[in-house]
Amino acid sequence: MTQTTETRVVAEHVEAVAASAGRDGHEAHEAAVILAQARSTVDPELRTAVEALPGSIRRVALYHFGWEHADGTPAAGNAGKAVRPALVLAAARALGGRPEQAVRAAAAVELTHNFTLLHDDVMDRDATRRHRATAWTVFGDADAILAGDALQAQAQRLLAEDRHPAAASAAARLAACVVELCAGQSTDVALERRDPAEVTLEETLAMAEAKTGALLGCACALGGLYAGAAPEEVEALDAFGRAAGLAFQLIDDVIGIWGDPARTGKPAGADLAVRKKSLPVVAGLASGGPYAADLAALYGPPGPRKESEAELEAIALAVERAGGRDWAQTEAADQMARAVHQLSRAVPDPEAAGGLLSLAEFVTRRGY
Repeated sequence: MTQTTETRVVAEHVEAVAASAGRDGHEAHEAAVILAQARSTVDPELRTAVEALPGSIRRVALYHFGWEHADGTPAAGNAGKAVRPALVLAAARALGGRPEQAVRAAAAVELTHNFTLLHDDVMDRDATRRHRATAWTVFGDADAILAGDALQAQAQRLLAEDRHPAAASAAARLAACVVELCAGQSTDVALERRDPAEVTLEETLAMAEAKTGALLGCACALGGLYAGAAPEEVEALDAFGRAAGLAFQLIDDVIGIWGDPARTGKPAGADLAVRKKSLPVVAGLASGGPYAADLAALYGPPGPRKESEAELEAIALAVERAGGRDWAQTEAADQMARAVHQLSRAVPDPEAAGGLLSLAEFVTRRGY
């Protein structure tokens, strides 16, 4: 990629990310620049890893990343905002390391993230992602699952072949994170089969941390490892990422109920239609009182439904009246405060920590 082309790609990505944030100002622009630079820096490593896959698996992966259409023709698609690789590079920079030495680690985290997306879409039967049909709906369950497996293997391969002194520790940490991700997804699937009245807020929060917070924490920790950070600094970075990830999941769950389909790429009320045990719903059910009882009567046990848009809006209103929306937004703010505290332990200098903080604020202040 020439410097002129790279500059153009970064500029276009900055504009797209800033627009999707739904807010103006210096902080939004700073996060957009960091994300765009991370995407530009990491994409060549990602594409090399994906294009090294066997033909049929490569085709699914290229489609999933938005680089090809279903028929194999090139596409200028959306490969995501690159939050996790950006966290790796920003953490390395914040701890005095050289971000360019952590590019493989950043790509490994992004490959791992996309492995989870491919599998989650199959398990959740989600039909759209990033404003296009999900891979399983185009290529079938088996091919989507296998493509996800291959991405995870490529993530580990990148670290195994990396000559950086931190690569082995990074590989072990990422592998442990994948086990935690799988455990979180297993819990999520189990919760979906249970009656809403039997699901506690505590276990739902623990599940959300495992599914979302763990990988963001791991991304930050890997950046610290590649910067040669002390063990206590690495753990503080992990805690920062986990808290920011939980705040992200809380806001994502709010968006899953009240989000604008034009921004989310998913139908309105999609989470409610499948009776997802999202955090606002569980908080509303656990709040007690008549509104919680009304929500329980509407939500009911798991099962196939085909409600109208008006019926889904009535359920969303019941969640809001039971306090689920307010609780989720307040808890997200509390988790962000915890994240900032943990970040100050790892990076006491506010200026050095600025990039990480901008990224955390970006993912938890999205418009919906």
